[in-house]
Amino acid sequence: MKKISLLVACLMLAIGLFIPTKVFADAAPGDVVVTLGANLTTDQKQSILNEMGVDADTAQIITVNNSEEHQYLDNYLSKAQIGTRSISSSKITLGKSGSGLTASTHNITYVSKDMYINALATAGVKDADVYVTAPFPVSGTAALTGLIKAYETETGKKIPEQKKQVANEEVVTTAQLADKDGVGKEKAADLVTAIKNNLAQNKPQSREDVEQAVRDAAKQVNVTLSSADIQKLVDLFDKMRSMNINWGDVGSQMQQLQDKVKQLANSDQTKGFLAQVFQAIGDFFSSIFHAISSLFN
Repeated sequence: MKKISLLVACLMLAIGLFIPTKVFADAAPGDVVVTLGANLTTDQKQSILNEMGVDADTAQIITVNNSEEHQYLDNYLSKAQIGTRSISSSKITLGKSGSGLTASTHNITYVSKDMYINALATAGVKDADVYVTAPFPVSGTAALTGLIKAYETETGKKIPEQKKQVANEEVVTTAQLADKDGVGKEKAADLVTAIKNNLAQNKPQSREDVEQAVRDAAKQVNVTLSSADIQKLVDLFDKMRSMNINWGDVGSQMQQLQDKVKQLANSDQTKGFLAQVFQAIGDFFSSIFHAISSLFN
């Protein structure tokens, strides 16, 4: 009987090795994973699935609860800001290799789609389209947890906890910066993108190099930062530097954002501003020349 049992066990193991099953390596472009907030009502869940165009009977659905949100946000937001309910939900669709990251949102008031792309790229998420939504307006700060969880579930690629933490810190820092006078969501995201571009190009070796990248980026996107804002960004990106993040890989995932920053630098508004500066300089020297000429006359 022992020999028979052993033979059956070996046979089952052999069959298991050769039976085709869906493994993580089979994750392919077009695969979809949905995350739903644990505190949604049944009707709200169904409404969100309808909004996403997803069939509950066939889709891969995972739940994100409030304790997971606190795990990644407690260091950066107050418990009152995070709240006690998980509401925001997301859908992540894998794309072709090299397609980069794209995002869209609905009923998300605090975090913009560009902020999600930036943070997901930092975390190491690649080639995917993400959609974040809620049944009513919410901040959206917790949605990053669900998106990363969905990506790990579908691809089988474990993202290091350090990267998850710093990606969440990036979202919160960018969103807080967006609330500053004269900044806003778009410029805040553009600033972070510009910083990453500068880090990729200059390969910082020290905190001073990181600070220079931050200051240069602020000029590039025409944002005025306080000393406190600069130091907060330097703290964040110096932390990333110590994690040896591959900025080239990060940049390849946010090509759309990089293109937008380049367009901003070459925009008519920027060129117009520079033209006014040069015109003013020209007028200044012209007035001096005429003044000197009048002395000799």
